[in-house]
Amino acid sequence: MIESWKLRARFARRLAALYGQEVPAYLTLVDVSQEVNAEVIERLGADAERLGSIGRVSAERHGAIRVGTPQELGQVARVFAAFGMHPTGFYDLRDAAPQPVPVVSTAFRPIDRDELARNPFRVFTSMLVPQDRRFFDADLERRLSGFLARRRLFPDELLQLADRAAADGGLPGERADRFLDLATGCFALSAEPVDRAWYAELERVSSVAADIGGVTSTHVNHLTPRVLDIDELYARMSSRGIEMINEIQGPPRWRGPDVLLRQTSFRALAEPRRFREPDGSVTTGELRVRFGEVEARGIALTPRGRDLYDRVTARVDELAALDPARPRQEVAEQVWDKEFPDSEVELARRDLAYFTYRVNTDRPGDGRAPTADLADLIDRGWVVAEPIVYEDFLPRSAAGIFASNLTGKGDVHSSRDVAVRDLGWMSDVIGQCVNVPESIYAAHRAESLRRVRDELGIAGDISVSA
Repeated sequence: MIESWKLRARFARRLAALYGQEVPAYLTLVDVSQEVNAEVIERLGADAERLGSIGRVSAERHGAIRVGTPQELGQVARVFAAFGMHPTGFYDLRDAAPQPVPVVSTAFRPIDRDELARNPFRVFTSMLVPQDRRFFDADLERRLSGFLARRRLFPDELLQLADRAAADGGLPGERADRFLDLATGCFALSAEPVDRAWYAELERVSSVAADIGGVTSTHVNHLTPRVLDIDELYARMSSRGIEMINEIQGPPRWRGPDVLLRQTSFRALAEPRRFREPDGSVTTGELRVRFGEVEARGIALTPRGRDLYDRVTARVDELAALDPARPRQEVAEQVWDKEFPDSEVELARRDLAYFTYRVNTDRPGDGRAPTADLADLIDRGWVVAEPIVYEDFLPRSAAGIFASNLTGKGDVHSSRDVAVRDLGWMSDVIGQCVNVPESIYAAHRAESLRRVRDELGIAGDISVSA
């Protein structure tokens, strides 16, 4: 029996090999990431592994795919369930700045801490919303929905094997190999000619809409390694002549701890594709839809921390708009230094970030018994806080990277009707509850505090208060 986590690890490696063949610049991105990681480890030692061992960081990937219908999304969920990957987070990019994208998204990933440690592979999965009148009129929706309904992304054999793996926690050897072959094959770039006129019509709405609804298959849109110093990676990729997007998305580089997620990418490359012309002939051409993304992960923020993050980000936007000639990184660094706590201890004390806790066996004694107040336990050295890695995504960053790689802005009509999509709707479509990331982090923290309570003999639950 090949357990689900081993299937997940093998699937991640197979997709990496596939994507490296299709997009050779991805291999350069991986090489530079590993080069930078090795140097950071040599320079910082154990401190560099505070947010994950070098083994985990080196193996870590997140993929991105796009589907067109609720039915396709439900089938994707069945495939990923076989790998122990669960829908987590709801992201609506239709209102995202700087450029709205007509999709809603979730991420399929492990949620158990041990599973994340074994292999944290995650896939950001976006679904087109043809019913949204801001992007698609009634006629285009009808034709697009018909096109999507006629295609089949995942064969029955794959779905049957996926259901068996999900139920049994894995698959026996030969079935596992067959399942991995089928699953990987579904995300390979198709050689089938693209209908040029149909693709161009959708591209006038959105390049993402064309990438989803203008072809008869899906594919890996990007496969993202994790790096420990994204600023250094950005500089080295640029020095190798690889065109990067204009800036790193997410929190700035600053003197305090890394939080949430920083991302960047090299620009979408021109890839040769075959096209079917209106007269029926087949020609060759190019499409720019796939790019090489890289990420640096930080500490997960609590809802209180996210509120502060949003306020600080809005302040950066405001000041950057007042002085557009000034580099945004410079503005952001100044605002963060002034308004965001610059230590893990302060993030923990003020309930701004998620940590797990353990009893400090080397604590100084002050003659007083431990209390049920977390801030007091931190201040008096009773517990050690260990940061929880942010495993999820930021809509603004995703939209920023999408926008930086789009071939055109597309048309958005803000006065038209909006198709309501939310976490509950997506849960119904998938047939299982979409996890709320903050609930997962809070559960991990609560579990660690229960252990601390029991070990210290504290009566009652330990309270977390700002």
